[in-house]
This record gives sequence, structure tokens and C-alpha cells, in this order.
Amino acid sequence: MAHTTPYVLSDLITFPKVLHRSRVRDAVLVLGGALFTALCAQVVVHLGFTPVPLTGQTFAVLTVGSILGSRRAMASQALYWALGAIGLPFYASATGGWERATGSTFGYFIGFVLASGIVGWFADRRNDRNYITSLSSLVFASSIIYACGAVWLSHSLNIPLAQGEGSAIELGVSPFLVGDAIKIALAATVAPLGWAAYYSRPR
Repeated sequence: MAHTTPYVLSDLITFPKVLHRSRVRDAVLVLGGALFTALCAQVVVHLGFTPVPLTGQTFAVLTVGSILGSRRAMASQALYWALGAIGLPFYASATGGWERATGSTFGYFIGFVLASGIVGWFADRRNDRNYITSLSSLVFASSIIYACGAVWLSHSLNIPLAQGEGSAIELGVSPFLVGDAIKIALAATVAPLGWAAYYSRPR
């Protein structure tokens, strides 16, 4: 199969002939990324003291970015948000609806779109072939999710952003650092392992 450069892991997927047209192929990959994120969102741990649950979403966002590339990854996360917003049970704990989509966690949805694009941008430039460079892009992208999430949480709940008890950083960032570090470390292995498997195939 011929490829143009730069290319990402999803370009190596063999599709049925009927799906070979680029726009159809892109649509399938974007939908697949949205569905994968929805699936991972159902891995939920409610912490009680914050409206933001610990979920598998960030793992999905980062993984989708590394596999789909920037353009398709951002589209997949925007589609994920939109499908949940119209009422499909795609968000954490099988929730959905406009109020949920634009509520206190709306900033994280914005961050998902931006972060997936950032990871995808690095993947488009082949920085996903090595664990260290893959990891660095994921750490940077995760900081964008935190920033967007905390700023909107502060606005939505009318609480301080960073200082004082009950700040947005305390509620929306600090509780998730350890869990997200594990998810980042795992997500950073996906693309390098995928490329290692591809290059090790007999030619």
C-alpha cells in the first residue's frame, strides 16, 4: 500500500476496497476514535470530593492522537463531545446530554480536542516512533488538558483557579496526577510498539 509522508499508524490499516476513498476512510477512523474514547470513558472512579471523576478518557485521547494524526484525532474528539452532547451515553458513567457536555467538565472536552491534535502533530512528524519522544509529547498534551479543565472549572464553579482551599487546581488537577502519569506511560508505548511490529515484519 502506498503512503504519503508524513504518515501515522492508522495509515497502515488495511480497509475493505469499498472504504479505500480517502474521505470515507477518514470518516471511519474519526468515528472509531470517538467510539474508543466513549468506551474508555466508562472506566470510572468517582472521588466524591470533586465533580471530575478519574476515567480512562485521557488514555484514549492520547492514544487516538498518536494513531490517527492531528487532523483526524481532533475531529474524533470533537465528534465524541458532539455525540455525547446530543444525548448518547458516551461520557463517564454512560452519561450524556447538553447540560453534561457544557457543565463543569466542559474545559476538559476542549482540552481533549487540543491535546489529541498536539499528540497527532508530533505523530505526523514521526516523533511517535521512539518511547522518549512519544512520552514527551503526551506529557505536554496532558498539561493542555489540565489547563483547559482547571480554567473552565474555576469559571463554572466560581472558585479560585490556583490558590486557596477548594481551588480548581486542587479539585481538577492534583487528584489525577498519579493516575494520569500511569496512563501517559502506558499510552506512550502504543505507537512505538506498533511501529516496532510493523518494521519487524518480513518484507
